[in-house]
Amino acid sequence: MTTVEPSRPSTSASTSAATNQDIAAYLRSAIRDGTFQPGDAIPSEADLCRQFGTARGTVRQAIATLRSEGLISSGQGRRSRVLDKLPSQSFDGVISFSQWCRNSGVVPGQKTQWVTRTFAGEQLAAELNIDADDSVVSVFRLRLMDDVPAMVERLNYPLEVGKHILAVDTDSGSIYEHLLASGVDIDHATRVIDAIGATDEDAKLLDIAPGTPMLRVRRRAFNSAGVPIESSDDRYLFDKASFAVTTSRGTPQPVSMVSQSD
Repeated sequence: MTTVEPSRPSTSASTSAATNQDIAAYLRSAIRDGTFQPGDAIPSEADLCRQFGTARGTVRQAIATLRSEGLISSGQGRRSRVLDKLPSQSFDGVISFSQWCRNSGVVPGQKTQWVTRTFAGEQLAAELNIDADDSVVSVFRLRLMDDVPAMVERLNYPLEVGKHILAVDTDSGSIYEHLLASGVDIDHATRVIDAIGATDEDAKLLDIAPGTPMLRVRRRAFNSAGVPIESSDDRYLFDKASFAVTTSRGTPQPVSMVSQSD
């Protein structure tokens, strides 16, 4: 289970006209802020029904959501217990900065520095499995969390995918969501996470000193046929994001520690 957690905590849900999403958000927040610690039993279905004034089926849907996120145990005839403080992350949350922020109670934003159509070059061609003289669309944006600079984003797409970006205002919202709405097949992604010092360009945008440590996330996204459709480089301020991984003995995990010499 892998997730990136922003530094700002989520907001608790209102108990008025509660939906299963409201109840799940309340429980998630209570687990996250330590009200319910790992090993603690969560409130019973009956207690949650009374607290939120809702039907048992609605409560069960909320509990099922937290189980699917790996936050609580299956229960199996008894009250579920807290397993972890960090929920697993949806694919949308992994690949979309905007979705990640919204899921965490943070308002996403962006300031586009440039969008360009250019030639791939050798390195980008290798990452996208295209020829060096093939066209790509590249985007460079400053990303914001609650209007505060948090990350610099460099996105690169083969022209067949990137053409959908050239006609839109990239300050208007999520590029990922626009590509999905345009019918682009985005099936899976890989991420390599490491640390890097801020370049002069990044430091100026983020108002930090050059060389300040940053969390770098390099991502490649693929369609359902395994063809690369994106190569990105996201660099977060070190106090805006962290990665958490939960592993279990005897269970293969979709996470690897890679030697820098590889």
